[in-house]
Parts: sequence; C-alpha cells; structure tokens
Amino acid sequence: MARYRPNRLFPIILIVVISVIAIATLISITRVIFFSGGATTAPAVDVSRQALLSTDANRMVRLTVRGPIVADENFRSYQLSVTPNSRTLVTYKGYLDTPIDTVNLNNTIPAYEQFVFALDRANLTKGTQLSGDKNDIRGICATGEVYSFEILQGDQIVKELWTSTCSGSTGSLQANRSQLVGLFGAQIPNAQTLISKTNL
Repeated sequence: MARYRPNRLFPIILIVVISVIAIATLISITRVIFFSGGATTAPAVDVSRQALLSTDANRMVRLTVRGPIVADENFRSYQLSVTPNSRTLVTYKGYLDTPIDTVNLNNTIPAYEQFVFALDRANLTKGTQLSGDKNDIRGICATGEVYSFEILQGDQIVKELWTSTCSGSTGSLQANRSQLVGLFGAQIPNAQTLISKTNL
C-alpha cells in the first residue's frame, strides 16, 4: 500500500502543474491580443504637418513680420500669404495696418505643393506651439523684428510658431528663420523691393 500512494499522486501533481502552465499561457496570449498597445496601435499623426502638406482649397500658409515698437507713424510690418489658388503680399504702416503696397497673384496646386513641401523640408512644423502668455507676442523684441509663421485651414489656425531677432525672445520656432523667410519671399516676384520700403 505504501508504494501505491506515491505512484497515484504523481499523475495528479503532473496534471495540476500542466493545468497551471496552460492557464498562465492562455492569460498571457489574451493580454497580448486584447490589451497590448504595441503592434496594433497606429503611429501618432502629426496634424500640423498633415495640414501643411494638404493642397485642399481652404489651406493657407502665412508669414507676418513686425518691425520695432516705435511711434505709430514709423511702425512697419508686412504679411505674405500663400494658398493653392493665390499669393498675396501686403506691406503696412502704423499699428492699425494701413496698407502701403499690395500684390495679389494667382497660384496653382502644383506650385503650392512644391512650396509647402519645401517648407516641410525646412522643418517649419518642428517647433511646439506655446500657449497663454508665452504665445503673446505683444511688445516682444521691442527693438527688433518678430516673425510669425501660421498654418491655416479656412479661418482656423492649425499651428502658429514665432521667433524674433532678439536673443532673449527666441519663441517657439525651431527651424532656420532666414531659410523660411526666403522661401516665402520667393513666392512673390520683386517682393524684396516692396519689403525694403518698410525698412524691415
């Protein structure tokens, strides 16, 4: 009888061990299939980059440049806007934005596409947009120039990044400012001649 009991217990222990391993394996497989975010999760979409590269009719990219904070009579700024259908440059005087010169030109979707892809390759969307007071450019860089780059869908700003010529006010733009400004300026023939009238 003494020999019979251990022989009978061994198969029971073996069955219990196999059952525990099977249950643990089943739980692991269930977690991987239903609860793991690894392989089944889609990569994050960069909404601002998607908006920049879209050639839908309601898309726009815009550059606004503001000069030093001076007397109203001497204050100058300009804005350059590009859509799939149009290119516009307006230079202003005074804080109420009284137009000095305006240029309105047609655009084509292929031309716009090349332009926005060039902006993308120049890292326009790389910066992180600031919020609240940190994104308020009023009075920023009072002795220099402030550059604001916007990506728009209709009237809604998808992303706005800015920088300035003042070392203490670098803003949110992390791309090469001169390269981006050059790309915008190249969209309007003789743009620099009109901009030079503003002394910016």
